[in-house]
Amino acid sequence: MYLRIDKLQFDLPLPEERNPNAAATVQELFGGRFGEMSTLMNYTMQSFNFRGKKELKPYYDLISTIATEELGHIELVAATINALLAGPDVKGREDPADPTTTPLDFSIHMRNAQNFIAGGPGAMVQDSRNIPWTGDNVFSSGNLVLDLLHNFFLESGARQQKLRVYESVSDPVAKALTGYLLVRGGVHQVAYAKALETLTGVEMTKMLPVPHIATEKIPESKRLMDQGIHLRLYRMSPSDYTDLGKIWKGPHPDDGQEVYVTDELPAGGETVDGGHDSAEFSPEYSMDEIMEIARNLHKKSGLKD
Repeated sequence: MYLRIDKLQFDLPLPEERNPNAAATVQELFGGRFGEMSTLMNYTMQSFNFRGKKELKPYYDLISTIATEELGHIELVAATINALLAGPDVKGREDPADPTTTPLDFSIHMRNAQNFIAGGPGAMVQDSRNIPWTGDNVFSSGNLVLDLLHNFFLESGARQQKLRVYESVSDPVAKALTGYLLVRGGVHQVAYAKALETLTGVEMTKMLPVPHIATEKIPESKRLMDQGIHLRLYRMSPSDYTDLGKIWKGPHPDDGQEVYVTDELPAGGETVDGGHDSAEFSPEYSMDEIMEIARNLHKKSGLKD
C-alpha cells in the first residue's frame, strides 16, 4: 500500500511567465519513452512480479523503493507543466470570460493545444510529440539480472533526455525540475549499477556517468549535490524495505563520498495550484457558483468555513 503526503518532493520556484511551449517540452519527462511514467511503471511492475521476495530481499527492496520515489517524480513533473501553463499570475483569469471573444485563441499557436482542450489546462500523459504514454514501454521479464540491466539502461536514457530538456528550456521552474531529477535519477542509475555489481561482479559504476558529463556542471544540480542529496536513498517506508543498505553502500562514483540509506523524507515543497481559469471552466465557469456549492456542503455537514 502507499502513504501519500500533500507536498512535492522538491520546492519548485515560480515560473517567470506563462510558457505553454516550454510545458510541451517538459511533457517528454512525463510521458516520453525515458520519462517518469516509464521509470515508475517499469519498477512498479517489476516489484509486483518479483519472485523470491524473501530470498532476494535486498533487490526487491531496491526496486520497490525506487518505484515509490518515482510516484513523487511524476507529481513533480506534472506540477512543473501546470506551473508553466498557468504562469506566475494565477489570479488573472478568474473573472468570467466571454466565450465569443475567443479567449483561448492563443492556444492554437502552441505546440500542444491538447494541454488546453483536454487538460483544462493541465499536464497530459503524453510525450513532447503529444503521443500518449503506453504500457509497451514497460519491461518486466522476471529475470533479475536482465531487469536490473534494463533499469540501468532506462536511467541512462532518462539522464540524456533530462540533459536535453535542460538545454531546451530557460524558465527557472523547468531548470530547477531538471536539476533535481538529474540528481535523483543519478542516485537510481548508480543504485542499479551497484546492484548489478553484487550479482555479476562486473564493475558497472566504471561506465558512469552516461552521458559522460558531470552532473555538477548543472548549477541547479550542484546546489543539491552540495547538500548531499546525491548520496541519499530514501527508504520511503516507516518500517519496511530494511535491506537497502546491503546494496546502497560504498563510495559514490561522482565524488567518492559514502552513500547511505535514510528514513527521512525529502524536505519537499508546496504543491502547485494553477488557480481558477474561467475560460477553461476549471474548476468552473464562475468561481462564485462553485464556492456557493462548497459553502452549502460545509453547512450541511456541520463544518466551519
